Amino acid sequence: MTTHQHHRHGHGHAHGTDDVDWQDMGDMLERGGDLTAPSVEQTAAWLRGLLPAGPAPTRILDIGSGPGVAACLLAHAFPDAEVVAVDGAEPLLERARARAAAQGLGDRFRTLHAELPDGLDAVGTADLIYSSRAIHHVGDQQLVLNRLASALRPGGLLAVAEGGLPARFLPRDDAGAGRPGFQARLDVAAEEWFAAMRASLPGSVRTAEHWPALLTGAGLTPAGSRTFLTDLPAPLNPAARSYLHDRLALTRDQFAPSLAPDDRQTLDDLIDGDAATAILTRPDAFYLDAITVHTGRR
Repeated sequence: MTTHQHHRHGHGHAHGTDDVDWQDMGDMLERGGDLTAPSVEQTAAWLRGLLPAGPAPTRILDIGSGPGVAACLLAHAFPDAEVVAVDGAEPLLERARARAAAQGLGDRFRTLHAELPDGLDAVGTADLIYSSRAIHHVGDQQLVLNRLASALRPGGLLAVAEGGLPARFLPRDDAGAGRPGFQARLDVAAEEWFAAMRASLPGSVRTAEHWPALLTGAGLTPAGSRTFLTDLPAPLNPAARSYLHDRLALTRDQFAPSLAPDDRQTLDDLIDGDAATAILTRPDAFYLDAITVHTGRR
């Protein structure tokens, strides 16, 4: 249950999404977005300080917005700006519109159905472009950054939330989580899957994900990188437990063939309803995640 696992399914612009159950996926993504909302609010405050002095931003793009949780938070953080949620999955954009309407964002919030990278021709220009764990689903990441950089207005900022650390949710080497190193082995499975996913993308270019260098390659001046935490100590509340359960179930479906039998059994135990070993009932379950945001200025 790592960063890659969650956000591979997080936006709807990635390849191979025809068989996605958007109702279940959308529910999980919205719960996850609500869970990590404080870190996005901190990100927005940091970005506000990086923008040039003078008039406030008037147009913001969220590229790979999913159900619009971050886009709505950006709209609240920048009350003078129009915010456009851009995604390749129309069912998620429907959720984004409903969320924005419920929060009273009115005509300051728009959606745009667009696939990466070709759909970027239709996004127009913006003072701030934000993208969280979306660009790595495109074969040529530098190409996407180049196009996003060209959409920035003078002085504008591109913020890319990529990388960080894999999530953790159980005490280390816990006796109730199989052999020691269970979560580390999930990390290995995720990295192997991620490499295979990247290699299978159309026009895939193998690139070291050194984001400041990639932003420089797009003609931008790096403006800093910062890591934001989601730190939910034990005992977790029911909403966090439910989200974590769904992520672990997705992990079980995605990585079962590459895991040892005992690790598959551990995952089965963790998602086994209200059993004593289940994540829904364990008193020691927590949630700790880190995402790094890299910025470049035009």
